[in-house]
Amino acid sequence: MVEQAIAPGRSITALAARYLSAGRCILGVGCRSCETRANCGHSKTMPRAHLILIFAAALAIPLLGVAQENDQGKQAPDASSAAQNAAPAAPKSCDARSVMLNFPIYRDGEVVREAPVWRLGDSTPYFFAAGMTIDADGSPNAYNPENTGLDDLANAGQPGHWDGVLQDRDGKPLVQGPDDPFPGYYISCTSLADRTKPPLDPRRFVDASKIPYVVLPREVAFDSGTRLGDFAVAMNMRTGAWSSAIFADVGTFGEGSIALADNLGIRSDARRGGTWGGVLYLVFPGSGNGQPRSMDEINEAASKALQVWGGAEQLSSCAASSRHTMWPWYR
Repeated sequence: MVEQAIAPGRSITALAARYLSAGRCILGVGCRSCETRANCGHSKTMPRAHLILIFAAALAIPLLGVAQENDQGKQAPDASSAAQNAAPAAPKSCDARSVMLNFPIYRDGEVVREAPVWRLGDSTPYFFAAGMTIDADGSPNAYNPENTGLDDLANAGQPGHWDGVLQDRDGKPLVQGPDDPFPGYYISCTSLADRTKPPLDPRRFVDASKIPYVVLPREVAFDSGTRLGDFAVAMNMRTGAWSSAIFADVGTFGEGSIALADNLGIRSDARRGGTWGGVLYLVFPGSGNGQPRSMDEINEAASKALQVWGGAEQLSSCAASSRHTMWPWYR
């Protein structure tokens, strides 16, 4: 076989040329370097079959050359395709981050640690890693006098000082009427409200069971210039699942709505759900208009803001860089 005669790295054309050189000496064609046919090192009495084979090799050179060029042409696109199918570039580094502030985490009235809140370079958006307490505020069935609502009534406040429900002048929780979504339940409220609706309409507030929203401490919102209605993104650092969100309530550090927890694959039971760590929050100050928004509007605006900031790849990179700020059992 011809393939067996080709040493590694030797072209078909070069091999054929070798046979042609010998054939020219034997056939007496263009044998200027040979004084006689015998000087070519071949017998004058070479068998006719050998002469025919050599002559055939000489005629095949042009065809072999073309075949080799075509073969090389085929190899180039294959190499190009391999380059195009190569693994994507590594995520961008999050090393350019800087601490915007350190938020104190309290337990039993004492500071147990400080949670850094980061900015990437000189950009306005900021992010932090924390757990997620589940917030049911704004859901029309969040609280009721029998304490059988979505959340424990204790999380709405206490007599004379209610935070999660509306109260009258005497400090008593207001109850929904017969035309409201859940008659007999308290009117649960959020800091963000639709001012175009009546003050006692439960629909005025952001429904935690339907809208993914984040909760921020007052200090963080004030220091960062974040206003109610600004957009955000949250990521489950364990699974990589992320969700668009809106800043709709003021409260604790690391808190999100029932719908946000559902989107992230976190247990969303407001009484027993949530997680102690493993959530990255990214907030875009000045991105909203101070009003509640529909899901489509939240998804569109938050996704655009995320892309401008660096996209999901950047979010994943900063999530990985933030793992050391979490408690050891969530790294």
